[in-house]
Amino acid sequence: MSSRTVIRGGLVITASDEIHADVLIEDGRIAALAASDTPAAEAWTAERTIDATGKYVIPGGVDAHTHMELPFGGTSASDTFETGTRAAAWGGTTTIIDFAVQSVGHSLREGLDAWMAKADAQCAIDYGFHMIVSDVNQETLKEMDLLVEEGVTSFKQFMAYPGVFYSDDGQILRAMQRSAENGGLIMMHAENGIAIDVLVEQALARGETDPRYHGEVRKALLEAEATHRAIKLAQVAGAPLYVVHVSATEAVAELARARDEGLHVFGETCPQYLFLSTDNLAEPDFEGAKYVCSTPLRPKEHQAQLWKGLRTNDLQVVSTDHCPFCFTGQKELGRGDFSKIPNGLPGVENRMDLLHQAVVDGHISRRRWIEIACAAPARMFGLYPKKGTIAPGADADVVIYDPHAEQVMSAETHHMNVDYSAYEGRRTTGRVETVLSRGELVITEREFTGRAGHGTYTPRGTCQYLD
Repeated sequence: MSSRTVIRGGLVITASDEIHADVLIEDGRIAALAASDTPAAEAWTAERTIDATGKYVIPGGVDAHTHMELPFGGTSASDTFETGTRAAAWGGTTTIIDFAVQSVGHSLREGLDAWMAKADAQCAIDYGFHMIVSDVNQETLKEMDLLVEEGVTSFKQFMAYPGVFYSDDGQILRAMQRSAENGGLIMMHAENGIAIDVLVEQALARGETDPRYHGEVRKALLEAEATHRAIKLAQVAGAPLYVVHVSATEAVAELARARDEGLHVFGETCPQYLFLSTDNLAEPDFEGAKYVCSTPLRPKEHQAQLWKGLRTNDLQVVSTDHCPFCFTGQKELGRGDFSKIPNGLPGVENRMDLLHQAVVDGHISRRRWIEIACAAPARMFGLYPKKGTIAPGADADVVIYDPHAEQVMSAETHHMNVDYSAYEGRRTTGRVETVLSRGELVITEREFTGRAGHGTYTPRGTCQYLD
């Protein structure tokens, strides 16, 4: 039995085109597009018709950086794969790529299996995994080859967090050399963690314990220095590099310079760096703890360079780094010592709406919105054109988006399993109305109609910007 759905009358927006078209979905995939009110479109019959008149019809978002159920700092991220993927769907995201973690002394396979088990039969939308490499040795390097063959084609390393995830330059170089051979992509958390730890110790010794000092010790220059070093190591290894959660003007400049030299260097930023700042970290009564993440929020003047980087393609992707911790009982672990505040913000539900607001505000075009939120992350991590576009053969991950609806972001109305919103009280224009994942309705006119277990694990190809 085949199932057919027709979406009629909407403005279909992809990274490359805008067209008033009807969309035919058959057996979970896009079967055809045809200009609205033409004989070709009118001839289609289907069990279900969705009226998208006056709305946008866009690809489901691809959030290439989430941390569901991540253990961190003696606690664990508050969203499970079930709650987190449901919230993602509410926000118009239909694919996440989360991070499986290798613990020191353990294999990559053990880490991947553990995360596969967490996600299995829990997800409302499709998902894939990157692999956090915490322990570079000969066995790990061999395993990287096997994982690439299996569709886990990206590996994250940390220049930050000594004693936890940290890799030194030699370990980073070895992993990069391996990825140059096997086609994998190294993702880098670029901050000089060794230097930052010195500054943390000195700040605490001076009695500087409030959340705002988290931003002051994690200096923009130490992000830029690590970004520069990562680029040079990748250049020595002949490997591509993807720098995650870029937050600082100086780091963008390093990426732009490398790209001008023709290097395969890519950059990601996140909504928190585009819309929030050190003003939030400085909120009184420990409220600033809600905004502690790494890389940290920067002074507002950095935002202009991030927007510029997104326009000039020196930054290609906007992901969330969704890693929520409740204010009560989790963020509060750092009262009296900012270094004990769990690092991370909730955002998987807010990304598509915040970036649409950026369209409204004139920072980016509609097509660029879809590029940085859907198409580019899909291409970067080997999912395009199955994900990230609306075209015949693509998975029917489709969002009906009302560009005129107004909303106020709030913890009272969001669906993430966390007790605060990083964007509390923010007014935005544009809202998700209906979401299909592989042709199945997950959100139906602002009502959740999906289910845990609908989402399937999706193996990935290698980075498509290197083909």
